[in-house]
Amino acid sequence: MIILGLDPSLSCTGWGVIRVEGSRTTHLANGQVPTDTKAAMPERLHHLHDAIAAILATHAPDRVAVEEVFANKNPQSTLKLAQARGAVLAACGRAGVPVREHAARLVKKAVVGTGGAEKAQVQAMLKVLLPGVAVAGADAADALAVAIADAHLGER
Repeated sequence: MIILGLDPSLSCTGWGVIRVEGSRTTHLANGQVPTDTKAAMPERLHHLHDAIAAILATHAPDRVAVEEVFANKNPQSTLKLAQARGAVLAACGRAGVPVREHAARLVKKAVVGTGGAEKAQVQAMLKVLLPGVAVAGADAADALAVAIADAHLGER
């Protein structure tokens, strides 16, 4: 089973691809998709959609795992996050790949053991679970954590 984990964001969407065979998890690829902050919103969303579509085409995942949206204190930030998620989910829908969504607390609990884990704890656990893997950045690390959590949560 190949799982693509996504951590959507308008500024920089993280992605990570893993293969799961029984209890074995193997890293296949990871990266980040930044958007040009000076570009108009439609251009940024188009770029994000096309980049995710290319990742889907390249890695042919069996499913996609996406972190659920959360409400920020700033409504504008929440709206931008929702638009980025829309672009990402549209790419998945167009590719016909099933998507499972997971709350951030559930991801942290599945990867670290506690839903209140800090980003540094998640990144440290990734080094244990995927030794020797060069992670493209914090957003890619979050995406890999989403993919791993999805694998640990199994079929539902």
